[in-house]
Amino acid sequence: MEDVIKAYKCRDPEERIPVLRLELDYELALLHEAMMENSTHKIDQCKARLEELRREMLMLEAL
Repeated sequence: MEDVIKAYKCRDPEERIPVLRLELDYELALLHEAMMENSTHKIDQCKARLEELRREMLMLEAL
């Protein structure tokens, strides 16, 4: 529910979406590095952050 409220408070989703895409790309790069290092802790952190970014992207695109 908090995510929905945050998405509606965002003044211009059109401005947030490109920034969000950059954040997704960066997090994917971090995930790749974590996989190369075989660091399960970093992998789990990246996956959790990617899930948060994914939810936000879906909400913004639905608006």
